[in-house]
Amino acid sequence: MNTTARTTITAILTLALVPAALVAQGGETYSATASVKKGNTTESKAVTFHVDRFLTDAERDKLVPIVKSNNGTAIVKALTALPDIGSVTVGEAKTPVKYAYARPTGSGRLVTIVTAKPLGFVGGNAPGAKSKDGYELGIALLVLDAAGKGDGEVSPAARIKVDANGAIVTSDYAHEVVRLTGVTKK
Repeated sequence: MNTTARTTITAILTLALVPAALVAQGGETYSATASVKKGNTTESKAVTFHVDRFLTDAERDKLVPIVKSNNGTAIVKALTALPDIGSVTVGEAKTPVKYAYARPTGSGRLVTIVTAKPLGFVGGNAPGAKSKDGYELGIALLVLDAAGKGDGEVSPAARIKVDANGAIVTSDYAHEVVRLTGVTKK
């Protein structure tokens, strides 16, 4: 992932963990196209994000100290213990959502979705691919306008930590950015 994309994801995740007013309940489904550029070609797949309910500020606040601990095992354990509150579907694969938080923006919302297991490993089956150890989360960021349309990014296999300045830092398994386009609320 390039530095600009990583900085963008870090900034968005930081905002997602800052307290904010939120209407916490209600099912929402979004469809999108996930695309990743590999050399001169682009591969795309349809993806569906379904959220039965969003975490409340109080529920999110219980997770913040765990994320700040920088203990990847503890983060995954805490997320795994949470009830399923939705799903991410890519092709036939359906992965439970453990964390979903929506934050109002100037003219829409930022929706952060986290799974307690990876959605997949871009380039993971290539000869000489790096170890998949520690990349145990799937993270999606949907940047939506007032009508529920927008774009975003997804890190199919990632880990997170907090740096010395208190910013959330993501580390993606893949070097390629997986972009979400045509995000639409169903």
